[in-house]
Amino acid sequence: MTVGWGLMSAPTESSRTLGQLSDRASRHIRELIISGGLAPGTTVRPEIIGEQLHISATPAREALQMLRAEGFLDLAPGRGFSVSPLSGDDIRDLFVMQSLVAGELAARAAGRWTADELQELQALHHELIAAAARSDTSNLEIKNHAFHRQINQMAKSRKMLRALSLSTRYVPREFYGSIPGWPDATVEDHGAILAAIVERDDERARSAMGEHIIHAGELLAQHFDTRLNKGDTP
Repeated sequence: MTVGWGLMSAPTESSRTLGQLSDRASRHIRELIISGGLAPGTTVRPEIIGEQLHISATPAREALQMLRAEGFLDLAPGRGFSVSPLSGDDIRDLFVMQSLVAGELAARAAGRWTADELQELQALHHELIAAAARSDTSNLEIKNHAFHRQINQMAKSRKMLRALSLSTRYVPREFYGSIPGWPDATVEDHGAILAAIVERDDERARSAMGEHIIHAGELLAQHFDTRLNKGDTP
């Protein structure tokens, strides 16, 4: 199989550094792999990526090398890059790692929030509920990311936040809307997290956040395995 998925237009290369372009390309491809949009064994060519992202082959090739170093791509002489083997259990492991740090940040946020910070978090939750009610998955993904970011900032733990950022780079952000059950799970799980934070119950906040991350990972893993078993291709 050779990759040929449709992508949105992007800024021209002159408007960003090569590093920014390669980061953007690697992030998008990584998310496609994790979400099942690129099946294991799929050939990924830098020239095709460059054409579809409106960038040159140089940052596209750097992105593929980055993904190879992370274990998402293989490189065979004469055959180029291909998607490495990946399973639902691999995805579950990634979310287990994320849940540990995210849970601790939620616990710290529960004991450190200010009135303004809590008001912002509550507003984001209401906006998230409204997006889910409209089946606006694009905005729901945006509000979901903002909700988690607000909690992480409320924790006021820069080093731990840095550790979380390293694990979440392997977690897709743009494709949750296509995962069955994710919108409802997001609204329900976030409600439990918010309630614990409002009550400054750090242990319950830690537990609720950890369970939420594991839940999201399970939904994604099941979605990935289903696509893989059906032989879906981009």
